[in-house]
Amino acid sequence: MTTLWGLPDFDAHEAVHLVTDQKTGLRAIIAMHSTHLGPAAGGCRFWHYADDADALTDALRLSRGMSFKNAMAGLPLGGGKGVILADANRTKTPEMMAAFGRAVNSLGGKYVTAEDVGINVADMTSVSQQTRYVAGLPVEEGAVGGDPGPHTSLGVFLGIKAAVRRALGKSSLQGLHIALQGAGSVASGVAMHAAAEGARLSIADVDADRAQKLAAATGAEVVAPSDIMTLEADVLSPNALGAILDAESIAALRVPIVAGGANNQLASREDGARLMERGILYAPDYVINAGGIINVSTEYLKDGDASVVRSRIEGIPERLETIWSESQASGRDPATVADAMAMKLIGRA
Repeated sequence: MTTLWGLPDFDAHEAVHLVTDQKTGLRAIIAMHSTHLGPAAGGCRFWHYADDADALTDALRLSRGMSFKNAMAGLPLGGGKGVILADANRTKTPEMMAAFGRAVNSLGGKYVTAEDVGINVADMTSVSQQTRYVAGLPVEEGAVGGDPGPHTSLGVFLGIKAAVRRALGKSSLQGLHIALQGAGSVASGVAMHAAAEGARLSIADVDADRAQKLAAATGAEVVAPSDIMTLEADVLSPNALGAILDAESIAALRVPIVAGGANNQLASREDGARLMERGILYAPDYVINAGGIINVSTEYLKDGDASVVRSRIEGIPERLETIWSESQASGRDPATVADAMAMKLIGRA
């Protein structure tokens, strides 16, 4: 029988909490991978999983990713993640979110939560009524905080531009074809930025209406979700769920660049090498998508204003360049290089 400690994605997590509140129907996992650099920070995901084992794997992988993301972004935060296991009807109430807030509060500040997939600002407001260890709360326009999505989108857009400069020698996205997987908050922001610079977009999302709406706003073409990964394009930008890059999907890619905001895009550690072997430049996901946590961190720690957030997000391309340069010099793929850098930063080299 495999124990929690023996799971492939456990990776020496400091703590994993299983939370149940029968009154509200809450079932949640709070995973804390590392507090080496500060409190474990990472959003809360609301998702319906096929089984509990899938939810646990997702929580562990996302938590570890947050350790690496926060470390590589230079933030004084460790890594953690909350996952609320939604029922088949995606039932979510303010009372359920309040119960999750009480669970967060019981950890005494070791874990700081915020929005992730399936969670919005209103949900975080319910959480904040039970704990102060929360960020991503409503703010006045121009203030630090609120929805992290636009900040993640900006970082991904700047990262795509950096990848295009390195792989294609172009300083603009004008006329380039970007295949966007997803049409949610982050993907929408990336699409708007790219369209404003003259990129040609193809968009796919499991929610056809959402894809059509984004396409109408950006002049994009809508394609079937099953086709987006095999489109011939200049950039594939995954902005939905993770584990989409494996041996089979990588073999079918028809792009020179993969750069997007989805977490845990590689199905396994070997997939970074597979991308490199095909000559595809990969932007490690937890480096390119750090804009949201940069904003959330600045809100929570109160260590800067909107201009500071912008400046910190604009550092993402430089970090990617450092990774790519080391990859080229060492012969190791960018994902492996980034992991090694992050592990050293959290004291696990």
